[in-house]
Amino acid sequence: MNSFSMPAAVAHPLSNAGQILKQYTPESAFFFASPTRTLLAQGVHDMILETIGTDRGERLSDRITRVLAAQGRAGHGVPMAVGAVPFNSTSPAHLIVPKTIQSAGPLSAAADALRPQPQASLQTLRKVPEPRDYVRGVELAVGLMRNEALSKVVLSRMLEMTLREAVDLRAVLQRLSQQNRSGYTFAANLSDPMAGLSGSERGPSSRPRTLIGASPELLLSRSGLRVVANPLAGSAIRSPDPDEDRRRAIALLASEKDRHEHAIVVDAVAAALRPFCRHLSVPEEPSLTQTANLWHLSSRLTGELRDLSISSMRLAAALHPTPAVCGYPTERARAAIEALEPFDRGFFTGLVGWCDAAGDGEWAVVIRCADVAGRALRLYAGAGIVVGSEGQREFDETSAKLRTMLNALGLDQAPEIG
Repeated sequence: MNSFSMPAAVAHPLSNAGQILKQYTPESAFFFASPTRTLLAQGVHDMILETIGTDRGERLSDRITRVLAAQGRAGHGVPMAVGAVPFNSTSPAHLIVPKTIQSAGPLSAAADALRPQPQASLQTLRKVPEPRDYVRGVELAVGLMRNEALSKVVLSRMLEMTLREAVDLRAVLQRLSQQNRSGYTFAANLSDPMAGLSGSERGPSSRPRTLIGASPELLLSRSGLRVVANPLAGSAIRSPDPDEDRRRAIALLASEKDRHEHAIVVDAVAAALRPFCRHLSVPEEPSLTQTANLWHLSSRLTGELRDLSISSMRLAAALHPTPAVCGYPTERARAAIEALEPFDRGFFTGLVGWCDAAGDGEWAVVIRCADVAGRALRLYAGAGIVVGSEGQREFDETSAKLRTMLNALGLDQAPEIG
């Protein structure tokens, strides 16, 4: 296991990923567990609050490169930028260069020893929009696609709630790691030690504030010249009955509607990556991947970059937002989202991950997540809408997606959730 840090704040080496998870506290800057590694960042050397903007992330990527190069020249170990980027390209990213970074292998084996904590108790709940209004929104979106040049739009909903006690973030993170062995578990501290964030990005409360979740979807990873993207689109709710569960998986793989939705996403991701790649391999057919609650259609794209100057942040920004979280064409889908979603997504359907001074990194899509501030939190879920989508089925899909966070919070049996 590696431990990177500034000389004045050397972290004690940890023997495994489970110990890293136990070291996490709500004051920690950043936690990220992927199928290849586990990271824990503490303290703040520098902050990067740039937007992706209209240049597809060139300015943001350049800023990260300059900041990390300066930290390296100052002798601060192996610099790395970690954090989250919001859905809206005009809202600032929340990225930091931490004082210490502790690194270990994947968390999967370590998670077995973790113990769940007592369940949470719900005090207040607001559904945004109300279920009937979400179903109506799906119908309106399908109408737009029949009458306009719009192929897909992703419509989301939010649960805004207050618990009787503050969220135990470490316990939630432990549960998420147990549920999400092959995905991307994260906790990003969005509190700004230098200045408060303003506007809609403040979330349910100003400080402290944490973005926490367990995403099944890799937006992009880069290791040297090798790049990987793994979009997910097209879903089916799993069944506790093994035979029915298998039937649903087979039906999803054969579904013309879901394969069409998936192809829109894969084509867009491939088109965004090709200008940067010498070679790009795109699967001809989707495969199946699973979470505890859902089956997904999945395609793993692999490529070789033209040169090493193209960082993981630059690539991730060029892809963001994919049709998996926004729709297609992008600007028409954004307009539909603004018209039909009655809330600001904030960091939901944004990016979370890391980029080092060499340009390597991993960026996951911010889904299956919550924005937490003390006892107040917001949970989000969305569904891809195409011609042929049915409002109630899409609502049910979002309910299944919300179960990831509800289970981790111990609220999966709360009757008020519905």
